[in-house]
Amino acid sequence: MNSSPAKFISIFNDVLGPVMRGQSSSHTAGSYFIGKMARELLGEPPSAAKFIFHPDGSYSRVFQAQGSDLAFAAALLDWTLTDERFPQALKVAHEKNIQLEFLVSPFPEADHPNSVKILLKSKKGKSLSLVAKSIGGGAIKIVKLNNWPVGLDGKNHVVIIPGQKADSRKIQAIIQAYPGEIDLKEREGQALLVTKFQQKPDQALVRELRSLSLGNQLWMAPPLVFPQKGEPIFSSGEEIILQATKRNLSLGKIALTYEASLLGLSEEECYQEMKKRWQVMKEAITAGFEEDKVHLSLLEPSAPKIKQAIDSQAVAIGGPHARAAARAMAVMHTANSLGRVCAAPTGGSAGVIPGVVATLAEEKNLDETQIVLALFAAGAVGLIVAHRATFAAEIAGCQVEIGAAGAMGAAAVVEAAGGNCGQALDAAAISLQNTMGSPCDLVQERCEIPCHTRNAVAAASAFVCADIVLGGYQNPIPLDETIDAVLASGQMLPPELRCTSLGGLAVTPSALKLKKKK
Repeated sequence: MNSSPAKFISIFNDVLGPVMRGQSSSHTAGSYFIGKMARELLGEPPSAAKFIFHPDGSYSRVFQAQGSDLAFAAALLDWTLTDERFPQALKVAHEKNIQLEFLVSPFPEADHPNSVKILLKSKKGKSLSLVAKSIGGGAIKIVKLNNWPVGLDGKNHVVIIPGQKADSRKIQAIIQAYPGEIDLKEREGQALLVTKFQQKPDQALVRELRSLSLGNQLWMAPPLVFPQKGEPIFSSGEEIILQATKRNLSLGKIALTYEASLLGLSEEECYQEMKKRWQVMKEAITAGFEEDKVHLSLLEPSAPKIKQAIDSQAVAIGGPHARAAARAMAVMHTANSLGRVCAAPTGGSAGVIPGVVATLAEEKNLDETQIVLALFAAGAVGLIVAHRATFAAEIAGCQVEIGAAGAMGAAAVVEAAGGNCGQALDAAAISLQNTMGSPCDLVQERCEIPCHTRNAVAAASAFVCADIVLGGYQNPIPLDETIDAVLASGQMLPPELRCTSLGGLAVTPSALKLKKKK
């Protein structure tokens, strides 16, 4: 077994995904995945759960407004993330006699704004405690399990074996022949072996491991996302250009090759999966333009009105920029109505890529293959952001969510226009250079104000950034260095400007006076 696997970042798992219920990938999708992993590790239907959020973290401010409580409940009910019953999750949990508590209280392991401590009990009396964090874009980390340090991210089949220190070498010897990763923890005569497999372990192995475990107990969980089957062929913008040049591929095509190699899928399978994500994006646009399907807390639905004004030439300029903006806002309407969206790369930025690509498809009469490759090009830029930085506004502000989406959109435009890989990455770079330092200052803890208009402007500006580069602008600061600067500047932002609703627009008198409609 390997002891130090390469960093595993996938377009489907981490960039253009997950497919989720709105509104936030960190606080809704990430919460669901943490809850899902906790339920799997418990191994039995839960009867009670206590969720503890640190008072200085983001969760303590937004867990109700952004549906974290619903997501945790849906996971414990063993529903899918996109289940139509999602808005009723708390009610159904109560009806099924699952006691849920949400508390705000300090705990020492809270080293991230989205840290949560969970205490679970099953109907048969089994108990489990864990500490986890939602790290952006739906990605998670389980960092502690029953007071043992672990590092679980939901990207593997996991078998965790508690045992006596004296038995740990025997257990290691049994599993050594299986491909995967093993991590041995030891303390005070006890041991914990955390094993991660690419394939589901067979029942004979599980039975043997259980017989050697302490108290005949072990914890198991399947992957939450596509598991890794290969190695990444790049992890930086510089490496992308080298690979694309060597193979004479566009950014979209090299990204498709990357994903197929990483996940052990054929390029056709990856193509079909991206088509499914595109369908979700299109449906989110359509739903957002239907006022009867939009249920916002602070704003009135405006995307349908804007679309009508553009169509009737009742705006100043109109054109593709305005149509992309309207579509981006429509998706945000859907996300904030607990509708189904595709994180791109987050729930709070889910409108940008659909707005850009749907408008591209209309404006340039793109065929299906061109649309899919434009989406893969967008995904490639997101991969580099994920490798070098974060998608969590709680860490680096709005620039790594909506800012990242705008950069991804600019690359998609270049791809669809027939530009080369270097031009696509330069368009992404200048997009990020112009959103650098933007705070996350959401009003009343909702992804509505200013998120709707920021998605709209990012979608529109993607076309400008692409045109500047295709028109001849020579970008002097490459994407890799730009992303590094974005992360550094974002980490300089005070906590008040990083998804806590304690600064910026969130504390203006008008914002504080707004009344929620639901």
